[in-house]
Amino acid sequence: MKVHLSRWVCGEVAANLERCAAEAAAAARAGADWAVFPESFLAGYTRTAEPAAARRLFAGLSADHPATVFFFGSFTEERRNRMTVWRGGAEVARYDKVHLFEPNHERRLWDPGDRYAAVDLGAARVGLINCNDLRFPEQARSLVLKGCCTALVAVAWWPWRRDHVWRTLLRARAVENGVFVLGCCVAASDSPKEPFAGAGNYVFDPDGEPVRTPDDCSYTLEIPRRKPLLVDPREGSVDIARIEEF
Repeated sequence: MKVHLSRWVCGEVAANLERCAAEAAAAARAGADWAVFPESFLAGYTRTAEPAAARRLFAGLSADHPATVFFFGSFTEERRNRMTVWRGGAEVARYDKVHLFEPNHERRLWDPGDRYAAVDLGAARVGLINCNDLRFPEQARSLVLKGCCTALVAVAWWPWRRDHVWRTLLRARAVENGVFVLGCCVAASDSPKEPFAGAGNYVFDPDGEPVRTPDDCSYTLEIPRRKPLLVDPREGSVDIARIEEF
C-alpha cells in the first residue's frame, strides 16, 4: 500500500487551509492509500483555526477522494489536541492527546485525553499517537496488545534539535511491538510569531528497518507483511503484575 507523509510548513491559517486542500488532492491523485498530516498543522501553538471550518475542509476532501484515508494530524477542538481520521466524507476515528508536553505549557492550551484510540482500516488496524505520547511505551503496547493494532501512526510537532530522540522512539516502538510505525512531523513553521524547525518523517517496519522514500513524502508498505518476525513480541508477551521487593 502507498502512504503519503506530508512535509508540512505551517504558515498562517488561511494559507494552511488552502495548502491542505491542494496537498491532500495531490496525494490522492498519486494513489496514496493513506495521507498523513502532522500535529497542529493548521494553526501551530500561536494561531487559531476555527474547528467548524477545519471539519468542513476534512469532510469535503475525504468525500472528493474516497479511496484515500486521511489522518488530519491534529487541531484544537473542545480544548483538546485532537487527531482525526476521515474516509469517504465521514470521520471514522478521533484521538485526544493524552500525554501533554509540559515544557511547552500544553496544559494551558488543552485538557488531556482520557483514552487511547484504534481504527480498523481493512488492510491494517491502526493505533493513533500524538507527539509526546511516543515517550510512553505503555501506550503503544496497549494499542498493540489490547487494541490488536498492526500499525501505529504518530503525528508530531517535534524540534529538529531532538530529531535523534524522535527517530529512536519511533524505531523502538516498531521493534518492541513488531508493527509498522509511521512518524509524520511538521517540517517547519514560518510564522514570524512562531519560527520553528521540525524533525524528519520516518517509517519503520516491524523489524525496525527504515522504509525508504524516493521523495521524502511517498512510502510503499508491505501490509499485510509476509515476512515472519524472528521473535514476535506480541505472541511472547508475559503479563506479570507482581513485583518482588527485596
